[in-house]
Amino acid sequence: MTRRVIVALGLLFLFSGAMTGGISNPAGPADIKVIKERVLKSLMVPYDNSSEVERLIATISDDGMWPDIDYEDVSNEGFQHTLHLENMVLLARAYRVKPSQFYKSRKLKNTIELALRHWVDNDYICGNWWNNEIGTPTQLVNLMLITGDDLSKDLVEKAQPIIGRAHIDAPGARPGGDRIKIAGIQAKNMLFTGDGDTFEKVIEVIENEIKYVEWIGREYGYTYRLHEGGFSNRSAGGRGIQYGNSFHHRTDGVNNTLSYGLGYADSFIEWAVYTADTGYAFSEDKIARLVDYYLDGICKMAAFGKYPDPGAKNREVSRRGSLRPFSARNAEDLLKTTRYRGEELQEIVNIRTHDGIKPTLSHATFFWNTEHFAYQRPEWYASVRMYSTRTYNMEVGYNSEGLLNHHRGDGTNHISRTGQEYDDIFPVFDYQKVPGTTIMQKESLPPPGEIQKLGLTDFVGAVTDGTYGAVAFDFMSPHDPLVARKSWFFFGDEYVCLGAGISCRQPSPVATTLNQCLLKGDVTLSSGNRQSVLAKGEREYENVDWVFHDGIGYVFPGTSKVSLKNNSATGSWWDINKQTSTPKAEVSMEVFKLWFDHGRRPSDATYEYIIVPATSLEEMQQNNSSKNIDILVNTPYIQAVRHTGNNICQAVFYKGGEINIGDNLTLSSDNPGIVMVKMKNGAITHISVSDPNRELTRFNLFVSARIEGSGDNWQAAWNAAKGGSHISIELPQGNYAGKSVTVSF
Repeated sequence: MTRRVIVALGLLFLFSGAMTGGISNPAGPADIKVIKERVLKSLMVPYDNSSEVERLIATISDDGMWPDIDYEDVSNEGFQHTLHLENMVLLARAYRVKPSQFYKSRKLKNTIELALRHWVDNDYICGNWWNNEIGTPTQLVNLMLITGDDLSKDLVEKAQPIIGRAHIDAPGARPGGDRIKIAGIQAKNMLFTGDGDTFEKVIEVIENEIKYVEWIGREYGYTYRLHEGGFSNRSAGGRGIQYGNSFHHRTDGVNNTLSYGLGYADSFIEWAVYTADTGYAFSEDKIARLVDYYLDGICKMAAFGKYPDPGAKNREVSRRGSLRPFSARNAEDLLKTTRYRGEELQEIVNIRTHDGIKPTLSHATFFWNTEHFAYQRPEWYASVRMYSTRTYNMEVGYNSEGLLNHHRGDGTNHISRTGQEYDDIFPVFDYQKVPGTTIMQKESLPPPGEIQKLGLTDFVGAVTDGTYGAVAFDFMSPHDPLVARKSWFFFGDEYVCLGAGISCRQPSPVATTLNQCLLKGDVTLSSGNRQSVLAKGEREYENVDWVFHDGIGYVFPGTSKVSLKNNSATGSWWDINKQTSTPKAEVSMEVFKLWFDHGRRPSDATYEYIIVPATSLEEMQQNNSSKNIDILVNTPYIQAVRHTGNNICQAVFYKGGEINIGDNLTLSSDNPGIVMVKMKNGAITHISVSDPNRELTRFNLFVSARIEGSGDNWQAAWNAAKGGSHISIELPQGNYAGKSVTVSF
């Protein structure tokens, strides 16, 4: 049954959160007209560059070419032909948008037709399929909608087969990000051609792309490698919105939430607005699903809901401006279509349109199908990026971009207090000292073709109750003979980073990097409780208590030897991005870099440090964070920390074991996993658990305290002979394996 029949029967209801709160009208020609007018309005944006229009008119050749475009290079890295397309759309707006000195100018129309004739006669095909099925059709259909009625019919007819490469059965219209974008192009073309029947089918495709998909790597991890992932595959294959609200664009499990996943949301929101209050309007449950993904996925991978998390970015870091703040447009547009979670959407709008507004909601979120952890407090944001046997480490360096990204998933821990700490640092970035990672230092990185590797360990995950969390990474480098067990414990105003079992079989230096970011102001170092402002340079420091830079403190329990750089670094965008438009000039920036040198061929090396974001020099001098932290264990088998101020203990059990969590209270785990225990007045009030291996059905604990009872997903029994309680907690299965469970006593 088609949408039109369903609507005509009055069966398509909008629930109470809908803007209209009623029944949609039957779809028909009047709706098509409304939607087309909305699309045209979005395209008819005023231009503000008369001099550029004059230049384009004056410089076009008799055969429709512009002299500053290389029309020969159609490679992935080249294809400056996109400039030709952009020029035509700019000229079209000058021709059709009032007020304009060029409005309906015959000379301008002749220029547009000259440029379009050149294109349709040559039909440039790029080496990158994206341009052929998305980029070029997008610009040409926009041109048709803006000026098509005024163009000669033969040009319009010749353009149609080129635009028509964007259709829902095209090779590139894979489920997920590409299909929804290509469908949107086809829908616009159907508005231009007046094909209402096809338009209806395409709108249904767009709406039905909003759904959770099963991650094909979640069971054991290897089977998804056998899944066909190419353009010919029409099944989802794990591509799309993941359970947990991250996004996979391909079958490699790489986090694409802030790239393809953002474009996916853009396309759906665009059409939700175009079709609102018409017979083609999307159902409220689909809009609600998109809102959930937008708020709980995209926005939670953004510092303060505004700045992209560098750890969630892939090859796009090699593009200038990749970390610029997000606009409020998507949130504003969603508010036009629904009231579902309206207050949260409005807060995102406020944050993105006004400086100084911070989020009111703190969160600790683990995206279990993507091995990504995000942690937000009103004054700071941090994240941890990992990979496992269930996911690959990083996106391939497609189109010669992101050429040095080999280690950017190796337990990367970015810290943001302003959201601008890493802004365009990447041409001068040391890619073997990525924040949070432990890396064998090589003379040079492997070739770009060796960037993407499958994870080698199962034990990768996090426990969270939504507010606090602990993260664990059984790290085995797919690039080097290096292993380490790494964990992060997030408590509120600070978090603790532990490493153990750091071992390397090759006689090369190994480094763990605390941070590498833009240098902002002085660096102050405390050694033996004596503080000094460091001169610019690079050197190693002994017996360091703490380091303070740009509102972030790095505290070392028991003092440590650290290496520090606070001066200029050089590089170029060309080193990391070989697009023909990439500048090759040398770039210099002031950089702050702090790391541990574990020496050559370390064996069972360790590290311990505390990050105190959003602090001050005066607070660092009081050293309260170190006083609140009790590092209980840091071995390759158990890593555990207690925060005495919050009465929270977090523990990573790489194998079953027992620890003393304070006040003569012991905690034992029969199995590997991550545990968080909250206490009040010496009594346990909450326990949160997760299974990073994704194998258990129940999590079994023993605590030396009396806990009895049961709940929907837990049982506790007192054992007088052993002087403690056995606690068994049911774990999520299937698509939710790896998700945390919290029980209250």
